[in-house]
Amino acid sequence: MRYIALLRGINVGGNTMIKMAELKASFETLGLGNVVSYVNSGNLAFDVPRESALQKPAVQKPARSKGTYEAETALISVIEKAIEKAFAKSIPVMIREQTDILRIIEANPFAGQFESHKEMHVLFLNDNVTKEANAFLAENVPPPERFAVHGREIYCHLPMGVADSYLGRGVFEKKLKIAVTARNWRTVEKLAVL
Repeated sequence: MRYIALLRGINVGGNTMIKMAELKASFETLGLGNVVSYVNSGNLAFDVPRESALQKPAVQKPARSKGTYEAETALISVIEKAIEKAFAKSIPVMIREQTDILRIIEANPFAGQFESHKEMHVLFLNDNVTKEANAFLAENVPPPERFAVHGREIYCHLPMGVADSYLGRGVFEKKLKIAVTARNWRTVEKLAVL
């Protein structure tokens, strides 16, 4: 089974610097195979061998544990502990099956409505967005920014760019009290083929 790990906030500030080669090696020490990284911001694809203790039986329907799939929850725990041990940093990790990235691309509610990948972002969460958080977004996101919630992802169309946007100001985590990590559309598309 191939998965994508999305680390939140690494290599964007002085105290969260991790060399991708070292991060990749830490994944390999866990027995994860074919580990590939993309850009320097915490995107890794990896295989979990079928015989691995990390590989739970394939689950056709979501077996939810606080909003995440059972296998993803197990991987998150192991990877976050390994990162903390190897780098002395507590880094939130979001996990998706690589095939789920294709679903995310196909479900983009703003497809064909943006001119550049810089306008389009996806926020990845480990838990489903609550009704309260969804309502908060609907009431507080200023136009022309647009957001669409789909389970554990929030699609963000930011025609004016990310720097001064609601997303760029980091409001999501503070106001919604949830860990998220954002990727621009080019990165999301690349994750599907890593």
